[in-house]
This record gives sequence, structure tokens and C-alpha cells, in this order.
Amino acid sequence: MEFLDEELQQYAEEHTSPESELLHKINRQTHLNVMRPRMLSGHLQGRLLSMFSYMIRPKQILEVGTYTGYSALCLAEGLQEDGTLHTIDINEELEDTVRGYIKEAGLSESVKYYIGNALEIIPTIDVTFDLVFIDADKYNYTNYYNLVIDRVRSGGYIIADNVLWSGKVLAKYRKKLDEDTAALLDFNKMVQDDPRVENILLPVRDGLMVARKK
Repeated sequence: MEFLDEELQQYAEEHTSPESELLHKINRQTHLNVMRPRMLSGHLQGRLLSMFSYMIRPKQILEVGTYTGYSALCLAEGLQEDGTLHTIDINEELEDTVRGYIKEAGLSESVKYYIGNALEIIPTIDVTFDLVFIDADKYNYTNYYNLVIDRVRSGGYIIADNVLWSGKVLAKYRKKLDEDTAALLDFNKMVQDDPRVENILLPVRDGLMVARKK
């Protein structure tokens, strides 16, 4: 399900700052060579993530779900000079490709890339996060949120991708409720009801939940 008319999407991208040559390369190579390229953040959402990062000026970023590294490089654009982006993915098959992109971006010293189970890795990262981006297995969104919320500074942000799940969160689609949709419904309600944050669900691409910790 596409949330924006294709021509409007194109118009929006035409009036959005362009992605860098490297990001364009990652975008293209992902679509050519990697399964499920729709998982890539892409031009419009990538520029939004970059914009958020520049506004927040984070020193410590956590990303859960690296995929091919596109969103990590976008988020890293707003890092403070001595800042660090920690990105975690379970797919070791993409490791060499992602590390190559990180090196090509000149971010080998700024990006720490972990391969493995994020639920086990996150507790070993001993920092306070200014910005967290969750874009991994939907079933564990609530677990990731609960794991990081106390480690996000006051005024820090948690952003979760795919929270509209191709529109499946709507009541008219709930007769055939799959596991991922059920998990996202629970996650969205939990964030909405959490008194520790102020939140907005943006219908950008497949939905971004943006929560600011009070």
C-alpha cells in the first residue's frame, strides 16, 4: 500500500535536497542486489532522518536494524564531531558490504557496527543515547523500546519505522491479523499511552513514530 500518490511522491522528492552520490549508490545497489529492497529508507525518508539528526545534534545514536547502511549514514550526518553511531544488525551476510560503505563515507571512526542479537547487544553499550532509530523485526519493537527508554536522555528521541505497516494497522484489515501487525498495534498503543514521552505518528512512507522523552 502506497500512502502518497506516485506523482506527489516524485514531486516531493524533486523538492527535497538530493541524496549524496554514495547514498544514491547504496540505493541503487540495494535495489539491484539485495532481497527486499523496500526495507531501504530511501531518498525522502533518508533526508528526513538526516534533518532530525541535524536538529538534535546527537552525540550518541543507536540504530536497531542496519540493513545496507543507508539510514545509518543519513543519521550520522548530524552527529557531533566526537559523536558515535552504534548500529546493530543480525544479518552477517551484508557485513562486508556495509563496512565498505561506512569506510567509503569516511565514518569508520564514528560508526560502531555490531552483528548479532540487538536484545543482547544493547545492554553492553554503556552510553546515554540522544537519538534511537528502531527499524528491525517488528515483533520486538516493544522490547527494544523498553530496553532503551531509560537510557535515552531527557529531551532525547526514539524514532520507529514501519509503524503503519502498509496500512494493516487499520481496523478494516484486522480480520486477518498477522503477528507483525499485532506487534505494531501493541507498540503504537504503548507509545501513545506512555506518560514519559510526547509523540507524533508521521505518515511518511510506511509510518514513523517519533517520541521525545520528557
